[in-house]
Amino acid sequence: MKTWFSYFRNSLFYSLSIFWIWIMGLQWISFMDFTWYEETKAIALFVITLVTVCEIVLPIKRVYRMILEGAAVFYIIYRELLNYWVYTPSGAMANRIQQYIENLSPYIWIALGAWFLMLISPLLVSTKRRILLFSGMNVIAFCIFDSFTPIDLWREVAWTVFAALGWLVSEHLRRFQSRFPAGWRRLRKYPLKILIHAAVLFTVIFVAGVNMPTVSPVLTDPYTAWVGGSGGTFSNGADVSGELKSAKPASTSGYSRNDNHLGAGFDFDYSPVMSVKSDQRSYWRGESRKVYSGSGWSDSGGGDLKEVDAGSVLHSSDPPAAGGSETLEQTVTMLNDNVYPVLFGAFHVTEIKEIDNAEGGSLLWDQSQSALRWNADPKHPQYPKTYTVVSELPVIPEDEIRGKTFKDLYGKGKHDVDEEYLQIPKDFPERTRKLAEQVTSTAKTPYEKIGLLQNYLINNFKYTNSPDLSKKNSSDFVDSFLFEVKEGYCDYFSTSMVMMARSLNIPARWVKGYAPGQQQMEPDAMQQLGGNAPDSDTYTITNADAHSWAEVYFGQYGWVPVEATPGFNMPLLTHQGDSEPVTVPEVEEEPQPEEQTKSPVMDAGSKEFSLSRAAMGWITALCVTALAAYALWYYRIPLRFLLVGVRKGQKLTADQKVIVMTERWLRVMKRKRIYRSPHETLRESVGRWNRERPALAPSLNALLMLFEKARYSPASISEAEWRTVYAHSRELRAALKHGDDQAA
Repeated sequence: MKTWFSYFRNSLFYSLSIFWIWIMGLQWISFMDFTWYEETKAIALFVITLVTVCEIVLPIKRVYRMILEGAAVFYIIYRELLNYWVYTPSGAMANRIQQYIENLSPYIWIALGAWFLMLISPLLVSTKRRILLFSGMNVIAFCIFDSFTPIDLWREVAWTVFAALGWLVSEHLRRFQSRFPAGWRRLRKYPLKILIHAAVLFTVIFVAGVNMPTVSPVLTDPYTAWVGGSGGTFSNGADVSGELKSAKPASTSGYSRNDNHLGAGFDFDYSPVMSVKSDQRSYWRGESRKVYSGSGWSDSGGGDLKEVDAGSVLHSSDPPAAGGSETLEQTVTMLNDNVYPVLFGAFHVTEIKEIDNAEGGSLLWDQSQSALRWNADPKHPQYPKTYTVVSELPVIPEDEIRGKTFKDLYGKGKHDVDEEYLQIPKDFPERTRKLAEQVTSTAKTPYEKIGLLQNYLINNFKYTNSPDLSKKNSSDFVDSFLFEVKEGYCDYFSTSMVMMARSLNIPARWVKGYAPGQQQMEPDAMQQLGGNAPDSDTYTITNADAHSWAEVYFGQYGWVPVEATPGFNMPLLTHQGDSEPVTVPEVEEEPQPEEQTKSPVMDAGSKEFSLSRAAMGWITALCVTALAAYALWYYRIPLRFLLVGVRKGQKLTADQKVIVMTERWLRVMKRKRIYRSPHETLRESVGRWNRERPALAPSLNALLMLFEKARYSPASISEAEWRTVYAHSRELRAALKHGDDQAA
């Protein structure tokens, strides 16, 4: 332990430097969230955190730390590649090692780059000027990306400035230590004062920054003028004059890989994705999610992965035991060169009949999620151009399932289903639960409740690809949609459907894939029939058909897809008898601050960050109150002199200040149960206290001498003499505290 404390004391400022660099690194990882895959982001995050912890807490030689860090970096890559199914090891140990090495690129270069930057930055950036240059370059880079991309990087800039300020403070203390070692040893005795002064500095800057008024630009910057003159448009929400406009959709439609932050808006992209030859219209399912975070879906899929190939029969973990099914064969032909993480098929794929380009990757069957995953070769990632799969489409006996109760479907004590399909965040808003209960209050069975929820969402909310997020106050995605925004696209409706169902103890999961697309028409038949030709059995799917929906678990009937988005039609689970708009009692909304402004951050996957004016007001008031309390405490003695002087009608002299300070330390003695008798002079009391508490004698005698000189001597107390009262008072307090500790 002594070795660790010695190491920490000697490397304090190096540790602080690497900590501030870590905070700045987190901002770049946050920015890269819009371009990196989840596994890449996780690897970079774990690497810089690992390096920071090792450099701060490991009291060993640098070369040994680097060996440990290097081994940990390779382990992190290995674990994250497994967690995100980038590859699945199989065979003997030699084969596994070879497979790992083949999948290292490009992740190893990003990890090594992050490791190198974390180690080299505190060594190169070691002076005040370099810190300012380094931090300024980071801020400028974020400002450029903020201006010329649809991403709002205000939060990243704020954290970078915060880290830069902390770095400058620690660098100032390091220079003070090297130039004035004696002063540093004295300063170390008062760490609380150092922290308080740094906190005051940060508080003043924070309060000034967050309350700075928004001022429109006076001049148009050259880039804006050039783009405006050429007839271009902006994706950052500003017009050619620099005036901020309402945010436009920041991304285009398509199959997303990151579902952590849902919302914002998008533009329809009608570029083709695939064509599907199928005898029936269907939704082309990709994968599902089950863990809701409050802002999106945080899990990366299921577990139970098994490598399969053409001809394999695929089994689900929850096959329906009741009801019927229909077999549907589909042949998928890709119309672009994108690499997707899954193969698409109608509902539950049960067999892979044919697949081309199998050498470009491997197939993994995710049994718990009923998802057919594609593990592309990292060196030469390719996606199959054509493949044929067979699916089992459930035929739901509506009259039969409508009468099944909770007990019939899910048993007596526990649901016969993974509890994660009932997962709800701890801070899930209560008013959303109440709304689900009120909407379904007339229903008795799970099937009827799902039907009412489905129709409530379809008939009471507006579909739009650019929802008005200025209405958003709640931090929960579902709650803000149901009570504030009240418009959105499929992600809003499907997520709300799943979470409202779960709030009623009905297992549900979120699914994404593609809507059916457009049926192609036979050219020859078109010419012969004057354009009124029957549709063919081939569907063309574009990025604009990317879609999400819900799947609800009905016990022995298995997972049933449910469509809750207006304008979309899924043949399953359509309640004809409940097709009228559902009217529910008014739900009392939770009180919200009257004046709030939102500053949403929109990324390509729709990420939001906002602070309301009311919240900022409370934070500002808290900071100002804390600062005022600290100022009152710090200047308590001068303030007391001022108040006494006001009562006397004149400025206190040095003699009067000594008398005021004497009254103060006498009150301290009284609080410590050391009393002065009414008939005693101060000299008599001090003499008695010296006999009873000898440890207090040096301080008491010095204070007594100053008091008697100020009170009785014709000579006046000098300015320097009365200031020594502070030092003697502190010594007296320390002696009293030491005596109390010994008594305890």
